[in-house]
Amino acid sequence: MGSVVLSNVVLLVAALLVVAGTLSSLLAARFGAPILLVFLLLGVLAGEGGPGGIHFDDYWATYMVGSAALAVILFDGGLRMRVASMRGALAPALALSTVGVVLTAVLVAMVAAPLLSLSPMEAFLVGAIVASTDAAAVFFLVRAQGLHLTRRVGAAIEIESATNDPAAVFLTVLLVELLTANLADPGAAVLLGVVRELAVGAAVGVAGGFALAWLINRVDLPGGLHPVLVVAFAVLLLALTGLLHGSGFLAVFLAGLVIGNRPVRALAPITGFLDTVTWLCQIVMFVMLGLLVSPQKLVEYALPALGVAAFLVLVGRPVAVFACLAPFRFSAKEKTFISWAGLRGAVSIFLATIPMLAQLPDAEVYFNVAFVVVFVSLVLHGWTLVAAARRLDVALSDPTPAVRRFEIDLPGQIDQELVAYPVTEGTPAAGAMALPAWARLVFVMREGQIMTPEASGPLRPGDYGYLLVPPYKVLDLDRMFRPREATVFLDVAAFPFAGMVRLADLADLYGLPITDAERGFSIAEAFADRSDGHPFPGMRIGFGDGAVIEVLEVDENGVKDAILRLEPSGLKRGIATVRKLLGRPIQDDD
Repeated sequence: MGSVVLSNVVLLVAALLVVAGTLSSLLAARFGAPILLVFLLLGVLAGEGGPGGIHFDDYWATYMVGSAALAVILFDGGLRMRVASMRGALAPALALSTVGVVLTAVLVAMVAAPLLSLSPMEAFLVGAIVASTDAAAVFFLVRAQGLHLTRRVGAAIEIESATNDPAAVFLTVLLVELLTANLADPGAAVLLGVVRELAVGAAVGVAGGFALAWLINRVDLPGGLHPVLVVAFAVLLLALTGLLHGSGFLAVFLAGLVIGNRPVRALAPITGFLDTVTWLCQIVMFVMLGLLVSPQKLVEYALPALGVAAFLVLVGRPVAVFACLAPFRFSAKEKTFISWAGLRGAVSIFLATIPMLAQLPDAEVYFNVAFVVVFVSLVLHGWTLVAAARRLDVALSDPTPAVRRFEIDLPGQIDQELVAYPVTEGTPAAGAMALPAWARLVFVMREGQIMTPEASGPLRPGDYGYLLVPPYKVLDLDRMFRPREATVFLDVAAFPFAGMVRLADLADLYGLPITDAERGFSIAEAFADRSDGHPFPGMRIGFGDGAVIEVLEVDENGVKDAILRLEPSGLKRGIATVRKLLGRPIQDDD
């Protein structure tokens, strides 16, 4: 009877955790990564050293659950990334995820060795465990808080966070093997291991992605089973690649990338299901990892671990980022933000379970240090990432709310997708007699009645429009249903320009602080570059204090018309520039 009661208690706790996790997603957009911190602390409180008193020390089970959860999260990250958005960001991201991981680990080792009284190899292992950014935490924070980063910066951060996990896992496993086996030639082992892991992981991942796409499009499954198939396939791919001595994490990311960039059926329900599953995976990981922590041990290692965390955030990560990005054309602000976006999450604590499984002499040192580093990163980066993006001008200012879109999978074909939009006041679609030629209005829901396009006439606020559209054109259609909010500008000078005007000309005329790379862009090209080719009316780019370029109108070719707004500080700078060009000094009454 006691075992039955215990089973019911476990089921109750697990169900409450899922319910709490589901409801917490409503707060994620407001609070970001610190919401995950709550679940980490919940695990600590429920553990043996907390009020809950639950004895849990199964590192093998944690490693298994963590591996499966990371497989799903990385697959989801690849699925949502478009190859077109990787232009110009792939090489720097790969430099960060390989050379950057090793360099960060080396720098952290230099501090960890004296602070924790470790040998150079053991200190290097500490660095390897905390060297990688957490793809799950980065993907979550960027999307949950609606952070719209510039295309190149956003792509570099997401690609790095997704591809540096394999490097960190391999480096951690290799160092554990070296510490336990004392290999005679570690240099050769490192080189051969890296080549094998990357080659096998890439080959299996790409092949697996094409195989899964073929399977989804060829096999008719009952409704709702496509997402289950995808999740199971991601875990299968992770395990298979590992058995072939390749990087399973790289394989699942590449498989998701292939699926996301090919026409497949049921993509809308798959992505919707993954939204929920990835969020719950993170919660489960953080709670399990929290259960493993002993508050007494944390106190013992708190001060040296805080020293490691401070060095990583303020020195190690920035030095590695600036060194790796030196050959590429990133501005100082972009490099600074990428440095600050090195969010550490459950991956670091997950990697710290490997020394525990290998029963290394100082295994608890690695685990507790990793926990403190993650705690600091979640608090520090989780609260400030959005503010840092705005401050460093690497995020698009988006004054309009996100467009609401409902996608419906059409069985039997993959060339068209049925999408539904609510029509609100101020959207270009409201009152429009003609939609783009590639978008076909099927019917309109108006005041509870289903109407044909002929009977409904132009779309009105309050309607729901159902349209057939090619999947790759959905983002272009969003701009027709995106509301434009009227914004009041006081004491602002406004100058309209066509999208073809060069930013260099505006910079020279009005004294705008732009980078050398931006000087080669037109207004339209600048917005296309920063929005992954999908600008919309109301989108803005800020240029220092007091200068903003806002999109007024877009067409099939991108931004057609824009307006430059100069607040008093920017206006005075612009007048000074014009007078300088004319050879006249600025006057006090200007």
